Amino acid sequence: RYISESVVLGFMAGASCLIALGQLGNLFGLRDQGSGHQHVLLRVWLTFAQGGPVNVYALGIGLGTIFLVVALGGFRKAYRLPQMEMLVTLIFASLIAALFAWSVPGANGKTLVAVIGNVPAGLPAPHIPAIKFWWVKDLSSSAVAIAFLGLLEALAIAKSIANQTRQSLDYNRQCLAEGLANLAGGFFQCLPGSGSLTRSAINFQSGAVSRASGVFAAVTVAIVVLSLAPLARYVPKAALAGLLFVTAAKLVDWRRLRLALRASRYDAGLIFITAFSALFISVEFSILIGVALSIVLFVPRAARLRCSELVVTTEGVVRERLADDPVCDALILYDLEGEMFFGAAPELDRYFNELKERALGKAIHVIVVRLKRTRNPDMVCLERLEHFIEDLKTKRIMVLLCGIRPDLGKAMKNMGFSDWLSPEQVFPEEDDKDSATIKAVRRAYELLERNDCEHCKRKGLQEAGQDKLYYLV
Repeated sequence: RYISESVVLGFMAGASCLIALGQLGNLFGLRDQGSGHQHVLLRVWLTFAQGGPVNVYALGIGLGTIFLVVALGGFRKAYRLPQMEMLVTLIFASLIAALFAWSVPGANGKTLVAVIGNVPAGLPAPHIPAIKFWWVKDLSSSAVAIAFLGLLEALAIAKSIANQTRQSLDYNRQCLAEGLANLAGGFFQCLPGSGSLTRSAINFQSGAVSRASGVFAAVTVAIVVLSLAPLARYVPKAALAGLLFVTAAKLVDWRRLRLALRASRYDAGLIFITAFSALFISVEFSILIGVALSIVLFVPRAARLRCSELVVTTEGVVRERLADDPVCDALILYDLEGEMFFGAAPELDRYFNELKERALGKAIHVIVVRLKRTRNPDMVCLERLEHFIEDLKTKRIMVLLCGIRPDLGKAMKNMGFSDWLSPEQVFPEEDDKDSATIKAVRRAYELLERNDCEHCKRKGLQEAGQDKLYYLV
């Protein structure tokens, strides 16, 4: 849940570009150049620079595959037919290539268009892996990194598909399933695996609606490998490239991408940086970069505290002060709202300094601070609150705290506030009928030795106990 939607959209956009770029050579019938250790962009450049001339037969098959998949998809939607356009197109393209002998080896043993080639007609044999306890030290750090990146990638893919199907995700089950799958794969000499972006997208675009589709696809692949391997070798790579181009285009939720880019610069920045990281750094690390960046950008936003002044109106209503409301010279009533963690400490200091200056400048002796809407207090901000109260106490200014929620009250108790702060200065959170804010305001007027505020005199609030007060949320 900590992978933001903007990171997922950027990841999918970058990954779809990589899928398309990786298939350009097959689409144009060029010989792949470079090694798997090189970046995909470098391999694409080497393929076009050194991969030979464009193969018009392969290009024709690839473009024809793209056109046929799109056309059959529209036809299928119009008549509500089963989603089989990709399978039908692949079989048709393979038959055309075989019919014109483009995928059949000639006298020189070569084909006019590149084909998949020999497919091993067998499944991996069970294998008991060797276990040596001293490997834990050597392999644990790499294993944790692989597992973490694999989970991030799988969850990003699952979240992207779930956004299109509007299904709810069980992240714990997803993590458990991936762990069990890798454990089982270890007994068949498998490499560490994660959710496959390409295969997941093709599975979804082919009409998959449940987890059983993955099992069905695996069984189908096993049957094809065992019984149709000699025929599968004649499938043109250009046809597969065409299918992957269509898959890459459908991989991105273009509507949500447009909305996210328009929503805010924060979302747009995350999308561009994540997509850029996928293209130029690594598709696996792009998620990690996007998540880290979203956290870095979120902390300053979460650290924004809102401080608003409250007033008591002539009708006895306690509400937020408007621009044309007169300023009370008898007491100060403020409401704090937001996260009270270390990131908000500088802003909290600024608000407290402003309150000190105003109280000292107007000889105000009582300040009421409402903390009902503050969340997640930590030691740093509670220390700032302690220093604020103690500094004003030395200047004979009383601070009343109201709307103290249970979590804040517990944190204050753990910090030792009860050792030096009088219970009469603390008003715990209550229901609307017995508002802690109203009780604090009444107590503030009781503490005033003199009330020379004309604003308050007009309301007749000198005898606070005889006046009804109402709190306006």
